[in-house]
Formats: sequence, C-alpha cells, structure tokens
Amino acid sequence: MNELFDEYISQKYDLKQSTLTNYKYIYNHYVRVDFGKRRISKIKYTDVKKFYYSLIMEKGFKPNSMEIVNTLLHPTFTMAVRDGLLRLNPTEGVMTEIKKSHSWEKKKRHALTIPEQKAFTNYIANSEEYRGWYPLFTVMLGTGCRIGEVLGLRWQDIDFKNRTISINHNLVYRVQEDGSCTNHVNSPKTSAGIRIIPMLDDVFDAFLEEYQYQKVIGFSTDEIDGYSGFVFCTGEGKVYLPGMINRTIHAICADYNKEEAAKADAENRDPILLPNFSCHHLRHTFCTRFCENETNLKVIQEIMGHADITTTMDVYAEATQEKKKASMTALQSALLVR
Repeated sequence: MNELFDEYISQKYDLKQSTLTNYKYIYNHYVRVDFGKRRISKIKYTDVKKFYYSLIMEKGFKPNSMEIVNTLLHPTFTMAVRDGLLRLNPTEGVMTEIKKSHSWEKKKRHALTIPEQKAFTNYIANSEEYRGWYPLFTVMLGTGCRIGEVLGLRWQDIDFKNRTISINHNLVYRVQEDGSCTNHVNSPKTSAGIRIIPMLDDVFDAFLEEYQYQKVIGFSTDEIDGYSGFVFCTGEGKVYLPGMINRTIHAICADYNKEEAAKADAENRDPILLPNFSCHHLRHTFCTRFCENETNLKVIQEIMGHADITTTMDVYAEATQEKKKASMTALQSALLVR
C-alpha cells in the first residue's frame, strides 16, 4: 500500500508545503510502518475499521487527527479502485460508523466564568512570580486571538495611534519531514483570519507596558521566514512556543488553587478554584463574553475571524442560554406573585 500512497501524494501539487509535510509525517509515523506494508488487494473494510480503532484506543488519536488519516487513505484506495486493483474502497463509510459509535467524544470547550476569569487575571497581576505574563494573557483575553496569532504579532502590527491590531499571519511550530520541529510564519487558512481588531483600554495598556519593558531589556532578536520585531518574547529575545504558554497556564492555576484553597479554609468559605484549561479556552472565553454583550453575530464573527458563521452561532447560543437562565431566575419572584 505504501507505494500507492507515495504515488498519490506525489501528485498533490495543490497542497501547501506545510500541509504536505504534516501529511507525510502522520503517514510515515502511524501508517507506513505497519498497516501500510499490507498488500492493498487484501485490505478489507473490517481491516481499516480495526486499524482506525487502534489509533483511537491505543494511540489516543482525536477526531481531527483521525480525519487527517482518513483524508490520506480514502483517496489512496480510490486510486486503487480506478486502477482496477480493488472493486470497492474499503475506507468508505468507516469514519461515519466510528463517529456514530461514540468511541470518542469531542469534549465541549467551556469558557471561564466571570469569577474564574477575574481570579486568573488578578492573581497574575498581583503575583511577583507571574507578573511578567500579565500583558500576554491580557491580550489573549481581550482580543480572542488564536495563540499562533498572538505569538506572531509584531510591533508594526500594533497601531497605538488608532488603537487597532492587524491580524495578518500566525506563528506555527511545525513538524518537519525528519521529525524535528521549527518555527514558521503562515498566512491565515482563510480570508476571514485577516482582520483588524480594535483595542480595549486594558489591551492598549498591556501593549504599552510590554513595549516599555522591552525598551529596557531589549526587543526580540528572532527572524522567522522574513518576519521580525515580535511583540512577545523571552528574556533572550526568542519567540515563545505555544506549549510553553500552556505549561505556564497550568503552573499559574496550580499555584493559585493551592493558595486559594488555603485562604478559603482559613476564611471558612467555598474556594473559587480554576479549572484545567489551555490557551484556546482564553479565546473561547473572550468569544463568550463578547456574545453575552453583543447581538450582532456578523460583528462577532469578523472580530473572531471565524470562517463559518455556525462556529459563532454555537458559542452565541451557549452564552445567551446562560444569560436567559440568569434573567429568568432574577424575574421569577416578580412574575410569580401570590
């Protein structure tokens, strides 16, 4: 089967180099060494199904990763059918069946509540250890940008005079064909990703604070694919990796929860503990707060850079549902008068 896949992938002239590299990496590491060595004429539907389940159960593959595997194998087998090597495509319908079986469920991402959001930002702002992270997390919570968009921001993308942020590229930590990883700058996947975001006052102050700080310690020295002058960087002038931001969030939450639990116990009250969350939850939190205070879905979609309005509508529906519950609870004593 490997030979047929190599032939298929060699003909994909329309793929971006980054996508092609990712496809080859996944195939070489998870398909080629075992399943890919099988004779293609002997592979049946049940074989594909068993292989897919092994990736889910043993390798911990999530829906997006499984879709990539299927995107690689389905057209490869289609070529085999057209060449007369097979009568039917054995991958046909496998993913549909697996999705219906609920073998894995994509966990619904929840935003931080307002008390949780305040606890997170206030703890950072008043922490000697984590205070330096305050500008970055303020920008994330105040713009709803994706982590790659935030880490890819350059000072020339920040318009202090008009108080706007230009989102026109993102930073990615990409796997190479040899298995190593390196930073690259990508253009947004869709035109919706290119947008101008007005700055909230707190975001403006955060950028100003970061700029003043870097005037003292030095600005970013990294140059990646011709891009330089990155806003957020280490003390050595290197851009941050997304994984480091997530690890920092986890460290902040762990330290905060430990202190909060002790304070709540001493004050004989219930603690406000932070859940386990990642960078993308901060984007979702911004979107939720936005939906709670804005009714124009098109405006929300454009600020968030959602290519599909249904993504915006899903968040809006969840956010407004909570607001409706709160409103009805507040009204019940007035409506049900005896």
